[in-house]
Amino acid sequence: MVEINVVYAGNKKCDLRHPEGATLRTDAPKDIGGDATGFSPTDLAAASLATCVVTTMAMFAARHGLELAGIRAEVQKHMTTPPAPRRIQRLPVVVHLPQTVPVDMRQRLENVGNTCPVKLSLHPEIDAPIEYRYE
Repeated sequence: MVEINVVYAGNKKCDLRHPEGATLRTDAPKDIGGDATGFSPTDLAAASLATCVVTTMAMFAARHGLELAGIRAEVQKHMTTPPAPRRIQRLPVVVHLPQTVPVDMRQRLENVGNTCPVKLSLHPEIDAPIEYRYE
């Protein structure tokens, strides 16, 4: 169990503190009155997905002697549009991997990414396709 402490800092911002000492400030997006000076809560959800995919793949690769130096990912956050309630609608992720990943390991690696804890925790109505590019 991890307890993250959140304190409202005013002006639509929150300060988060991890038990190990890391801190982060969130801010609401401009379109709903924030300054957008930090990640919004829904930005963090999108970032959590992409970082979880990359981290779990890197952990799998390390256990199997694969080098994933240079792996990177992008995630796009698409929100619903009014009159629907404001929520995340779509989180497409593109993962860029080195061409040096052996062909026979690619499917196993992608399965790990597709079943990372954040992906498995998303509500089924959130469309979260993951594309893997070997470059």
